Amino acid sequence: MADSKSIQGDSYKGWLYKWTNYIKGYQKRWFVLQNGLLSYYRNQAEMAHTCRGTINLANAFIHTEDSCSFVISNGGTQSFHLKASSEVERQRWVTALELAKARAISMMESGLEDDYVVVQCLRNINDSEDDEPHTQPDKNEFQNTLRTLGSKLEDLNTCNDLIVKHGAALQKSLSELELLDNPGETAPRIKCVNERATLFRITSNAMINACADYLDLAQSQGRRWQRMLQHEHDQRLRLEEMVEQIAKQHSSLEKLARKSLAANVKLDINPKPGVPGSDSDDDDDFYDAVDEHAEEFQVALPHKKKPPGHRRVGSDISQVSIESLGATLGRQEAESSESESGKEEDEAKVISAARKTSANSVKNMRNNLSSQQLTPTLDRKMARKRRKTIPERPNYSINLWSIMKNCIGKDLSKIPMPVNFGEPLSMLQRLIEEMEYSECLDKAAQCDDPTEQLTHIAAFTVSAYAITTIRTGKPFNPLLGETYECDRMDDLGWRSLAEQVSHHPPIAAIHTEGKGWTMWQEFSMSSKFRGKYLQIIPLGTSHLAFTRSGNHYTWRKVTLTVHNIIVGRLWVDNHGEMDIVNHTNGDQCHLKYSQYSYFSRETPRKVTGVVTDKGGNAHWVLTGTWDEKIEGAKVLSTTTSSKGKPVFESGPAKTLWRRRKIPAGHERMYNFTPLAIELNEPEENVAPTDSRLRPDQRLMELGEWDEANKEKVRLEEKQRAARRRRESQVERSLAEGNAFVGYQPLWFQKIKEPTTGNLTHTYNGEYWPVKERQDWSRCPDLF
Repeated sequence: MADSKSIQGDSYKGWLYKWTNYIKGYQKRWFVLQNGLLSYYRNQAEMAHTCRGTINLANAFIHTEDSCSFVISNGGTQSFHLKASSEVERQRWVTALELAKARAISMMESGLEDDYVVVQCLRNINDSEDDEPHTQPDKNEFQNTLRTLGSKLEDLNTCNDLIVKHGAALQKSLSELELLDNPGETAPRIKCVNERATLFRITSNAMINACADYLDLAQSQGRRWQRMLQHEHDQRLRLEEMVEQIAKQHSSLEKLARKSLAANVKLDINPKPGVPGSDSDDDDDFYDAVDEHAEEFQVALPHKKKPPGHRRVGSDISQVSIESLGATLGRQEAESSESESGKEEDEAKVISAARKTSANSVKNMRNNLSSQQLTPTLDRKMARKRRKTIPERPNYSINLWSIMKNCIGKDLSKIPMPVNFGEPLSMLQRLIEEMEYSECLDKAAQCDDPTEQLTHIAAFTVSAYAITTIRTGKPFNPLLGETYECDRMDDLGWRSLAEQVSHHPPIAAIHTEGKGWTMWQEFSMSSKFRGKYLQIIPLGTSHLAFTRSGNHYTWRKVTLTVHNIIVGRLWVDNHGEMDIVNHTNGDQCHLKYSQYSYFSRETPRKVTGVVTDKGGNAHWVLTGTWDEKIEGAKVLSTTTSSKGKPVFESGPAKTLWRRRKIPAGHERMYNFTPLAIELNEPEENVAPTDSRLRPDQRLMELGEWDEANKEKVRLEEKQRAARRRRESQVERSLAEGNAFVGYQPLWFQKIKEPTTGNLTHTYNGEYWPVKERQDWSRCPDLF
């Protein structure tokens, strides 16, 4: 074997054979011994970017096995089984390794070890067939580093005490010298001052040297620990991907097993060809009959006992209005425990009877489904041509350490969130994006049966969460008085207006008018940081009223949880329970969003529900997922199981909502849907407070993130100045004994909602007439 090896100072390089696994055995690898570390690569070219593994010789054991083989073990955590081309070559390596180990131990004991101890061992390892467990820094190294930093800090404290002592003595001597009246005593006093000045100078130099030593050590260790943290971050990402992949495989295997079992049972039950009493022509006949293998699933039932208004289980907060939040938090724990205790009895079994139909019926059903694609039904010939793309997201790296460093010493309330973590849409636009599948409401407006109408409304509420699987960017917080209009009457059949009506707490009011329906809501939220995840609990109530039937519905949104806030890939889950109540006749739809788990047997992101009338009788059952589709089936009969639970037999299911495909290249455009791409498109004649005119948001969309961050800081400072002016006006009015009216929204007014009896911000009907006149004189200067 022609080994390529070299010896340079304390380094030694060359080819060795390394044991990888029982399939591939020994593989040829390039080894480098340097600074007490033995590292290996697949080839010499990899030395510039990829280290396959490293072992620290200071804590390693080296022993030979035969004439050509030897083993390097790091206390049982890592072992390299190596083989040289000859006994002479093996001896050269063993000698070099022993010398390097002795030098590493000597330097460690003398406290002169430097950053080289973990330079190699924290490099990223690409996935390969011979990856070894990564060498981790010894626990003793951390303890030694902490002890060294502690001793350096004690030296600094000692120098500080000496500086204070000698400085006070020097000051005292100078004061005495100034007060001296007898010239004969000047010489000894000056000598004393010089001595104390010398002591002060010596102590100051010692302080400077100690500070330099502490700074050097802290910086070197900081770099090491930062690399360690980055390595742990990468390792966790890899582990999460592995666990998620295993969970998907596990779920897929379970589904295949169930299908295989069902197929085997069906083969046993169905008569075989040629058996007396069977007719081969029957295979070609289709008739209405219940299939023996009907699908079964569980649905959540409405709670038998619940307080007036709406209740949301699993979201940590139950309330009837934003104002009652404080009083309701006290009931939170009691309601949660009640929900847990009643979980078993609040579920029902559904037997969905799949029915056989004639071939012509199947053909007609498919034709109807294709003709009834869940897309807007209005004529688009006269609709405005809108954009299909936005500038691609720039590939800027996010340096969390740099952001944190820039926040040091600043007031917490004045630290701006960089646009790097967000998306070029405001929260007002994000709320109106929930109208993506407004065709569900158009279908509901055409329904004569209130219970069937509820199924389409339920599908609409679920569709609002579809995009959260891939949209983890934070939208811009609206400024007080900021508005957003979205007039899509020409193509989608609705127009919407949103306004930020309060800043502390942040509250947005939205009003939408459609063909035969009107929807309005007041949105606020409460957030709870739990360490590894962030819970966002929506507050406020959504209202929906239909013109023809007069039905008035209300509901509240479920909890949204953002996982892996600190380390890992962000992912979002929606969970909890939702009640959609018809205040006209007492019907309601109870939906349950199951919490996602890697190893749960339930379908991920599952949603189930049941539509009941005022008497509690079930009329429809719903099932599906909030990221794909929702199906509904009419309840044909209701029975009771031996355990006392209701059992619903339903007819064939029909699709109420299905998520549309996202356009190609969406990941380069913030994972925006077609509607989201169109939301921030510039338009003429909008209010000067419209989100489209916000400069920082527009700069971010154009890819100018540095300028966007500067504009964001300017706008936030301008908003704080306006708030201070309002506060000073309040104080001046109170001092003068005058009544002062606080901030009042322009397009919404706070009134008592007659259906629920709650105070809510309701549209005052003035925006669209003002837009026609183009009289924006009442609008404030926000941007």
